[in-house]
Amino acid sequence: MPKMRTNRAMAKRVRVRNSGSLKRKKAYHSHILTKKSTKRCRGLRARTEIDVTNEDNARRQMPYARKGK
Repeated sequence: MPKMRTNRAMAKRVRVRNSGSLKRKKAYHSHILTKKSTKRCRGLRARTEIDVTNEDNARRQMPYARKGK
């Protein structure tokens, strides 16, 4: 049986934490920052976990990523 392929687009956008959870960057922080408040821009800088509704799909696209606890 051949090896499964990792979806490269997902691998570039998502990292696996030591706990096994997936972390991603928040959207809307790339341009048009002048109308966004400083507090909002600070919040968009932080990384966040992938929602549980999307986690199965993300893990399916990255078959060799570490599994969670």
